[in-house]
Amino acid sequence: MRVSLQPAYLLHSRPYRDSSLLLDMFTAEHGRVSLIGRGAQRRSRGGSQAALLQPFRPLLVSFAGRAEQKPLLAVEAAGALPALRAERLFSGLYLNELLVRLLQRHDPQQPLFALYGATLECLATKPVVDADLRRFEFGLLDALGYGFDPAHDGHSGLPVAQNGWYQYQAEFGLVACDTAAVASGARFAGGDLLGIAAGHYEGEYGAAAKRLLRQALASHLGERPLHSRELFRQFRNAGRQQ
Repeated sequence: MRVSLQPAYLLHSRPYRDSSLLLDMFTAEHGRVSLIGRGAQRRSRGGSQAALLQPFRPLLVSFAGRAEQKPLLAVEAAGALPALRAERLFSGLYLNELLVRLLQRHDPQQPLFALYGATLECLATKPVVDADLRRFEFGLLDALGYGFDPAHDGHSGLPVAQNGWYQYQAEFGLVACDTAAVASGARFAGGDLLGIAAGHYEGEYGAAAKRLLRQALASHLGERPLHSRELFRQFRNAGRQQ
């Protein structure tokens, strides 16, 4: 199998054998693939290639083979490298880590690929991006088959009640709960859920939307913490100490 000039983004890379790189790529038509950039770390042969192989840059990649790890035959820039700085850089790393941790290899995800590119553009250009991050998280859950409707009880199918209380369960989504039996941090007000269902991810609904998506993703990520989240925590603490 040979694939030519496939739109792609680099999610993660690490040294591989002598001077090569093992590349975790997210492609438009082939999903997440593992490629070997032979000699990509060698300045004389791979200097220009190494300069292109940076996270968040839109790329066109060519690769071939049937092995799990395929050789990268060529790479071209398909756009400029977005200027992600400070908190926005950590948001981008967060997106990449979610994709690496949750996407299966060779599972085409074209709508999610487009959403990822649009979210990177928002991170680079918009003053406030909380809503864009929540949209990506919802889109990722939908792509994985874990999507849920914040406006309906996933167990009974009934509409969420404005004055009701609900908790997230991975197998159902949101289900009605007894406030006396569920800790405050694990339950959600019906009014907040209806706001989230209407696409309001900021303002008065922002905190609930962030908490809801964090719980939903955590149920599929497992116990290992997100490295990008820990890096951001260290960055924020360092800023406070200055």
